[in-house]
Amino acid sequence: MEHNVKISWAGDMSFEADIYGHKVIMDASDEAGGKGRGPRPKPLSLASLGGCTGMDVVSILDKMKAKPESFTLSVTAELSDDYPKIYKKIHIIYLLKGKNLSLDKVMKAVSLSQEKYCGVSAMLRKAAEISYEIKIEE
Repeated sequence: MEHNVKISWAGDMSFEADIYGHKVIMDASDEAGGKGRGPRPKPLSLASLGGCTGMDVVSILDKMKAKPESFTLSVTAELSDDYPKIYKKIHIIYLLKGKNLSLDKVMKAVSLSQEKYCGVSAMLRKAAEISYEIKIEE
């Protein structure tokens, strides 16, 4: 399978990505010569990480008959000054709500996602230490 993303310059410091027909504007802040109309590429990598691992965890828990009622992730990263590293540390908080959720099942799903399935995590792990915590509410 091939992924194909088209990136077009949109003037100033902004670029538009066409990802399977979905448009995403990436732009620098006013201070950096942009208009601040969209996210910068580095935070988009964190959004990709959250989406990738989030989809994995939901899918794995569904197979365990423990699908959450709701699920949010928070991804925080500390920028690195050590080029070409992007981040020093990345921390993910998984917040799940549901009655059939056990810490063991959620930990297994998160571990499988982080260590085996989420390709974005594999890429970013080469550039930063990734840690996570799990919070479960009924």
